[in-house]
Amino acid sequence: MIKYGFLKRINCDYESVLEKLSPALKNEGFGILTQIDVRNTLKNKLDVDFPKYMIVGVCNPSLAYRALQSEINIGLMLPCNIIIYEKDGDTYIALAKPSAAMAAVDNPALEKIVAEAESRLVKVFDSIS
Repeated sequence: MIKYGFLKRINCDYESVLEKLSPALKNEGFGILTQIDVRNTLKNKLDVDFPKYMIVGVCNPSLAYRALQSEINIGLMLPCNIIIYEKDGDTYIALAKPSAAMAAVDNPALEKIVAEAESRLVKVFDSIS
């Protein structure tokens, strides 16, 4: 466990986790905004080898809109990130805790929005095995 997120080892391969993620997100009203292939980026930019590692930026438009209405600068903390990577032959998925990311923001109006986002993202996280 990490303080700023949820982490677990998955009993399937990296590509299968990537395939499962989009439908699981859709079930909770999220979509994928960005996918950063860290392995390829590091190979292309630095010519170094790195294990498979994907950063996935996700967003629930309704929750994002409500958050922006409450705090116009909250875009600095969006989107929510999920990572999928391989390490020592195992595949892992991790989810950044929206509550940890938003802890620096002093705006009580965001608390319910952040709690809802985190609850929905935990359902996505729990559904992937």
